[in-house]
Amino acid sequence: MIPALDARGVHFAYEPGRPVLTGADLALYAGRRLAVLGPNGGGKTTLFRLLAGALAPDAGEVRLDGETVRRTRRGLTHLRQQVQLVLQDPDDQLFAASVHQDVSFGPVNLGLPAEEVTARVDGALAALGVVDLGDRPTHLLSFGQKKRVAIAGAVAMRPRLLVLDEPTAGLDPAGVEELLAVLHSLHATGTTPVVSTHDVDLAHRWADDVAVVASGRVVTGPAGDFLGDAALLRSARLGPAWAPAVHRLLDAAGFTGARPRTAAELHELFGPPAVTSPGPVLHEAVTASAHAWRTAKETHRGP
Repeated sequence: MIPALDARGVHFAYEPGRPVLTGADLALYAGRRLAVLGPNGGGKTTLFRLLAGALAPDAGEVRLDGETVRRTRRGLTHLRQQVQLVLQDPDDQLFAASVHQDVSFGPVNLGLPAEEVTARVDGALAALGVVDLGDRPTHLLSFGQKKRVAIAGAVAMRPRLLVLDEPTAGLDPAGVEELLAVLHSLHATGTTPVVSTHDVDLAHRWADDVAVVASGRVVTGPAGDFLGDAALLRSARLGPAWAPAVHRLLDAAGFTGARPRTAAELHELFGPPAVTSPGPVLHEAVTASAHAWRTAKETHRGP
């Protein structure tokens, strides 16, 4: 299968002699939700900017549908119609006086008819749940609202790939769940979301595939396999995921096939230990799992 977008052997440095990426490879496939993990300063944002055409690689290439992206006005315009990047800080992206003006900027610059612009803006605002903010000045929005509006501006371009740099950063737990619901809806309607995050548990329950960026390179594989690889996660200065540890202990306790991704799903499967048949064993497994997970987190964090 040809990737919708891929980077091949990409090298990039902001300063001579200080490479950020050294021969990085990453393939994005239509329909496959991808989470990109790695340490601060490890190259995640740089990789995203290269994929979106905001930066040019020093060596290697970025390809769209198997064809090298040309660094011409036409080539980059075509790329940005297919791939939209949403920055981590929405204040770096929002600039118009009102929400409606900001979200309409991209479609207007495509030269679309007014009716098409209106349809795209209305659809994007509805998808992000911010229809009531259309006339609001962007500088008066809350941080969470700014995040949604920035994403709406990208969605209005109707990209095939929506690349989001740490979209859950700065959001409270309810805001994270609301954002994941939005990404689920977008995915269901044909947009492939790609996100960077430090949250391995979020990546495990949300992504189909995971890419780990560390030491200038990228390693990619199925989320379930990669996020159970403690050595790989340590190499990227990441702590272990909760779910794989629980899965191993449930298997050892005889509950093979039980694959809860969150504590809520675990509760749905088995209920409180005191009133379910597997209660005592499950309680022991989960207690051991939680202790091991906390210990690993503390060891990873260090003094």
